[in-house]
Order: sequence, then C-alpha cells, then structure tokens
Amino acid sequence: MTGQITKIIRHPIKSHGREAVARVSLTAGQTMPWDRTWAVAHELSDADGSEWVPCQHFSRGSKAPSLAAITAKLDEDSAKVTLHHPTQGSLTFHPDTEGDKLLDWARGLIPSNRAQSTKLVRGAKRGFTDSDFASVTLCNMASHRAVEARIGRDLSIHRWRGNIWFDGLPAWEEFNWMDREVQIGSAILIPRERTDRCLATHNNPDTGDRDTDILSALDSFGHQDFSVRAEVVKSGDIALGDEIGCL
Repeated sequence: MTGQITKIIRHPIKSHGREAVARVSLTAGQTMPWDRTWAVAHELSDADGSEWVPCQHFSRGSKAPSLAAITAKLDEDSAKVTLHHPTQGSLTFHPDTEGDKLLDWARGLIPSNRAQSTKLVRGAKRGFTDSDFASVTLCNMASHRAVEARIGRDLSIHRWRGNIWFDGLPAWEEFNWMDREVQIGSAILIPRERTDRCLATHNNPDTGDRDTDILSALDSFGHQDFSVRAEVVKSGDIALGDEIGCL
C-alpha cells in the first residue's frame, strides 16, 4: 500500500516563513536542505549556531502567534531570503550578513511580555528542527482531514509546519511506521518518533491570530501528536507525485 507526495515544504528561517518546492534532494543523516537553516535566538539564549539546541532558545510561534503568517522565498544561488507578512510587508535580505534587518522588520510580531529576538544564527552542522537528531517530518493528509472533521471546518496544513505531505493512505497510518524503512522517490527514511504538538498549531497561518484549539482536537484521539520525525538513511531525490510506502 502506497501513498503519493502532494506537498514539499521548507522553512528557511525557523518559525519565520514557509515555502513550497517541487522537488528536493535528501542527504543521509541531514535535515531537508534549507529547512530551519537559520533560527532567531532571543535575549535569554546563548545559542550561536555552532551546535544544535532545542526550540526554547528561539523566537517561535508557540510564544509569538503572529510569526505564523510569514511566508518565505529563498534564492538558493545567493542565499537571500524574501519574507512577507500581511501587516509587515516584504523584506529581502541575506540572513548570514543582514540579520539585523530581520530583527527590525519582525520586532512588532514578538509580544512585549516575551523574550525579545536578539540574533539570527545559522546551524553549522544541521537545520534547527525540533528533534535532537536531524529529522524530516512526514505528514499524512488523511490525518489532517481527521483533525478537520473533529474541529468541524477546513484547516490550513501550514498549522503543522511539516516538510513532506502525502495522501492516499489511512489516517494515522504514519504512526505504524516507527523504525521501519519508508521509501520516497529514491530516498529511504526511517521514522524515529511521533511529533508532539504545542500551541503553535493554534495559530492561523493566514492572519497570525490564535483561533483554533488544535490540542483539544488531538486529545480526542488519545494523544497530542501529528506527523512523524524521520531520519534520512539513504540519500535520494523526492518530487511531487512520487510514491511513499514502507518497504
């Protein structure tokens, strides 16, 4: 039984924008290229990018809902990023050399009672995904529709900030893939853990408003998980329309 890849999404700057792409080349032991390559450290963090650190070191949607409405476009040749937000307008800058531009542009999106953003850092070894291993998230459209049914209305998939989306398999089938090889295109991944969820899922990705109790909907299924975090064990290419399934 196989599904089909329907979306591939990267987030060049952690919690600061999303971008859909048509294909991606995965490397064993690494995160998706250009996914969470940069992250915005706040005033209570000593993160400098030299090592992976957990999400608590960074400005993120669970603490600053308005960040959810940022979209991104990355120019891979120049490593410049263009961000857009419905109230902040657009910003084009180079994260490695012009981090202050992002801090100024996004300052109004961080609540005054939260730790303020102070520095943009680049991961020297891997992207700043939320797992302590380099991971790629696999997201099931049927599971998303199950959550929509509990809520009673359509929801954007961007609430989940996932990487690779697939359709054509039963809801929550991905939870049966733990420690099993999953082939997508010419790449092989092994899901290592379910993705536990937080208040960031309550944020509307179009407006940045916190408007839906996603965690309570997940509770009704007996957990607060959505998607799985997978390790790339065989390098390969993935494109929209490729099949996905356990070997």
